[in-house]
Amino acid sequence: MAAVYTDVTDATFDAEVVERSRRQPVVVDLWAPWCGPCRTLGPIIEAAVDATDGAVALAKVDTDQNPQIARAFSVQSIPAVHAMVNGAVVDSFIGAKGQREVEAFVNALVPSPEELEVQTLLAAGDEASLRRALELAPADPAVVVALARLLVEADEGDEALELLARIPDTPEVRQLTARARQGAMAADGDVEHRLERLLERVKDDDDARAEFVDLLELLGPEDPRTGAWRRRLTAELY
Repeated sequence: MAAVYTDVTDATFDAEVVERSRRQPVVVDLWAPWCGPCRTLGPIIEAAVDATDGAVALAKVDTDQNPQIARAFSVQSIPAVHAMVNGAVVDSFIGAKGQREVEAFVNALVPSPEELEVQTLLAAGDEASLRRALELAPADPAVVVALARLLVEADEGDEALELLARIPDTPEVRQLTARARQGAMAADGDVEHRLERLLERVKDDDDARAEFVDLLELLGPEDPRTGAWRRRLTAELY
């Protein structure tokens, strides 16, 4: 049977690779039509992924047509193959490989029965399922974030903070941590007014400074106001 794969573009990378990798491992095959070794390697990868019967997904990226993805992976030569799990690269190789090496690379990504149960519980998304998933995978970032988000929404910020302390710091974790610390105040839409009031105290008041930083995390890095307020904070402190 021919392998089923997705041709990924710069526009679809986040959805088809990053987000999908939070549900199942994704093999990213970076290639180009002019690359002879790529044409040799491609069918081998497709067959190995197909043999996992859907446990592993395959994303193929034409680097000529999708320069943003190529830059994101710092591509210097192709073929280049990366394995992604939970939004992060967990394994890679460059250059053509034989069938056995490729099969070993792909098969190492196939989830165990316990990991499959965690994925099923995570997909269910209710609190009972997420707590069971946490018992099975107490330091899994996807599980911790999902449960912490439910707890924050239920105004159980203290427990959410304890959970978030288990996992590495990321922009998503920082924003959720800020929401947990701020509690009901996180829903206050008058963020800039609060920032203005806090700015007068940040130099000499640790609590005010911590709250100010939390509010910046709530705004998020994509909000154009965040950079401006960070510069004002730096000017006030130094």
